[in-house]
Amino acid sequence: MNQPSEKKSLTNLLRTLSDLHEQIHQAGANSTLRNLLQLIIDQATRSLNGSPSFVVRHPLSFRFSAVIWLCDESSQLIDSPTHRIPAKNSSEQLPNDFPRSNGLGRQAMYRRQPIYTNEETNLVIHPAWQQLGFTVAICYPLIRADLPVGLFYVYHAGVNQLNEGERLFLQNCAHLATTAIYNRHQPKSKNNTLARRVDELEKLWLAIGRINSRSTLASTLREILSSSLDMLGAQYGSVEIYDKKCNLLRLGALAGYKRAPDEVLDMNLNDQSVIGWVATHIQPMLITDLRTSRWRSIYRPLPVNREMRSEVAVPLIGTGGGLEGVINIESPLPNAFQVKDKRLLQTIASHAVIAMQEIRLLDALHEIFNRLLISEPTALFKLIIDWACDLINVPVGSVWLIGDAGRLVVEQSTAGYKIGDSIALSESLTQQALQSQQIITIDDLRLSPVYQKRPMLTEHNLVSMIVVPLLLPKELGHTLGSFSFFSTHLRDFSSWDKRILLCLANHAAIAIQYAKQFEQLQEAQERQALAETFAALGDVSANLLHQLNNKVGAIPARIQAIEDKSGPALTKYPYLAKNLRRIEESAHQALAIVRDSMAHLRPIEPRPIQLAHCLEQALKRANPRPSILINRHGLTELPAIIAGEQQLEMIFYNLIDNALKAMGNEGVLTLTGHEDDGQVCITVTDNGPGIAPHIRPFIFELMPLHQHGQSNRLGFGLWWVKRFVDRFGGHIEMESETGQGTTFTVFLPIES
Repeated sequence: MNQPSEKKSLTNLLRTLSDLHEQIHQAGANSTLRNLLQLIIDQATRSLNGSPSFVVRHPLSFRFSAVIWLCDESSQLIDSPTHRIPAKNSSEQLPNDFPRSNGLGRQAMYRRQPIYTNEETNLVIHPAWQQLGFTVAICYPLIRADLPVGLFYVYHAGVNQLNEGERLFLQNCAHLATTAIYNRHQPKSKNNTLARRVDELEKLWLAIGRINSRSTLASTLREILSSSLDMLGAQYGSVEIYDKKCNLLRLGALAGYKRAPDEVLDMNLNDQSVIGWVATHIQPMLITDLRTSRWRSIYRPLPVNREMRSEVAVPLIGTGGGLEGVINIESPLPNAFQVKDKRLLQTIASHAVIAMQEIRLLDALHEIFNRLLISEPTALFKLIIDWACDLINVPVGSVWLIGDAGRLVVEQSTAGYKIGDSIALSESLTQQALQSQQIITIDDLRLSPVYQKRPMLTEHNLVSMIVVPLLLPKELGHTLGSFSFFSTHLRDFSSWDKRILLCLANHAAIAIQYAKQFEQLQEAQERQALAETFAALGDVSANLLHQLNNKVGAIPARIQAIEDKSGPALTKYPYLAKNLRRIEESAHQALAIVRDSMAHLRPIEPRPIQLAHCLEQALKRANPRPSILINRHGLTELPAIIAGEQQLEMIFYNLIDNALKAMGNEGVLTLTGHEDDGQVCITVTDNGPGIAPHIRPFIFELMPLHQHGQSNRLGFGLWWVKRFVDRFGGHIEMESETGQGTTFTVFLPIES
């Protein structure tokens, strides 16, 4: 305030405030409230525009204009154009100047503080004032004794921001307007009003207690209707619940009906009924006489024997401003309800929604808990995000889990994403949520440079986002992934929303941990059962081999005895000598085959194995053609693992032999190895024709693959391969593309 012009401006504003106080004091009780407010708003705009008197022909010939809107004394809402007091330098009747449901006034009342559009990116000046050339709007909530009495809008057409003196001046003008409105609204009989309000509060307190005491949604809805009828002294009414999936209003409770409630038809969300209008516009409605009202043509009567003459209906508004239902009260008498009844019903509705949400959250947790031990994780995730979307009233939700290579993978999603989609963890909000262990929100994704590039947001018209980390206790692994939810409008997620999502996230984390532990338990049980089976088969095979050695092994000895004793006969009969030699060879071959086959069933003798040597032995046994090119990468650097040498060689022999047979006379066989997170990975890759897509799911099954249109050379061998890899505590994976070859990857744990 060092410049002379600024000092002069501040002095003029202070002088204006002093004059205003004097004029209001002189006006006293003889002046109407409208005259007092007109005096305040005209003096304010005149001083800011810097001219003591002027005649305006075009709005842009001045910088500032203003308007005051008064709240209805009973409803505390702005519901009539007659409550508008504009400055005389502005247009008396602006089209569509009525305060918007999501505009500056609502935000200012919610925050209980002034709002400046040029200081927040997501606030937009009213279109009617934009058309007049104004670029900045300021809204002051007029609140006294914690009661809203009006809104004071100031519009600015300049490019410079208000200085501190101008802001203080407008703040004082707003205080003067608040005081003037509040003083004129004081009831004539404070004692009677106080007594009536105390009685209403006592009834309301009892009603809220009864509503909150119910344990099911059906009984809660009946209590909501019963308490509403009691508070308004009525006998007839209904509670409709909004079915989001079907976009219908379904009857939840009915009073004074003449037939069973299940005979009452559902209602559509449109303007073809009073209740439908209330639900569609999410606004309360008071009709004093249905015969003369414009609502007569669309009124749907209750199923009672009496004609209804008056009606009051209020929406049940849930979290995020979403529709939950409608409370409707009717009376056979005209003018049975007043504005205070509508306000009282709105209060009941706000508490009713809380009770309904608590009941539904308990229902959700009960269903999730019952499904926790019997459902697959994917199905359980779908149940959780469906409940979450319904409870916080958003259309899109996803479950993301941390996968391999630092990527987030979609495990379940209601829309937009597909299961299996992935993004880098470093490019997501999940990383920030996991690091801070806090919920992350974005009010407007359209302003985010990262999310502007994602077509899903535009396709589904997604605006606001909330990310909830999935965490476990530190000793159990800690970080798992996240929930992400999106709304289609600007959304300030409440503490209730966050508590709901945290509760459901905890259940999801438990489900993930349980699934992992159950999978590990199953694997351990399968390995134990497999080991016991192999041990039993080993005993049987040893006995069988012993018996075969005794019986089949005696054949060569007996043939030798025949040759020794019957030499002349064999010389005389060459056919007999030739067949005896073939019998002896067949016996030897049979014993060799049995010994090789029984080798799979021999007990494993685990010891440290050098994988490079084991692979070379398997390769030597497979005996590739000279025309096959063999590539080796990283094998000699691999650490030793604990396994059975004979069985491990059999694993690699089968994989190499299959690859060689797939390539035929020529090709490239590549053997690679590397370490990864406590395990070794060995890949066997060929450039053969690949495995047919319809066969790939069955290659590790015992069933011969000729049943699937291919020779059975893969079937039995690969079944044994998988069984031994499992017994060694590892696993095997396969990738194949038609015409581009096949890769088998064996993962084996490194043990100290």
